[in-house]
Amino acid sequence: MSLRDPPYEPPSVAELQEFLLTDRKPTGHVNQVWPNLYIGNEVAARDKSTLHSLGITHIVNAAHGRTSQGFGYYVNTGPRFYRDMAVDYYGVEADDAVDFILSPFFYPTARYIRAALAMGGRVFVHCLMGVSRSATLVLAFLMIIEGLRLWEAVAAVRSHRDVCPNPGFLQQLRSLDMSLERERRRRQQAQNL
Repeated sequence: MSLRDPPYEPPSVAELQEFLLTDRKPTGHVNQVWPNLYIGNEVAARDKSTLHSLGITHIVNAAHGRTSQGFGYYVNTGPRFYRDMAVDYYGVEADDAVDFILSPFFYPTARYIRAALAMGGRVFVHCLMGVSRSATLVLAFLMIIEGLRLWEAVAAVRSHRDVCPNPGFLQQLRSLDMSLERERRRRQQAQNL
């Protein structure tokens, strides 16, 4: 990337949705989408034998909360549910709603995943369906920690799992992409001085 290159423009929400909704394939309950990083649904989250066989050491529940809240779109597991397993639990109370602001969880969750992977862990990120909330947090991790642009992150995850964050989450990922791109350009300008 040179400073004379035209400014990077992330894909629009419509372009992302078109890509995500084209040529969809059935997805299992859990899929490895990056080395030692898995996305899955509630069925996988409650299947301790599967989690054990995958060697999962850390669980991020992007639908943390009680089922009685809201419309019941939460997965009420938590540290007590996994007390008989050697796993570390991280809960994110998020609604899968277009107007829910998930972006405040991007950096803390990305740091949690990075720390788990750095210690040789295997991380399972899930929500109810393993399509929107969990996928959004994994995409943010790939952008923040692994340095992927939004389109690259979406393509990487999509090659292993059928995901489709809601349009509000896609817009928040776009904003993150633009912010990270501005930071890349600032760093490059500083290097060229």
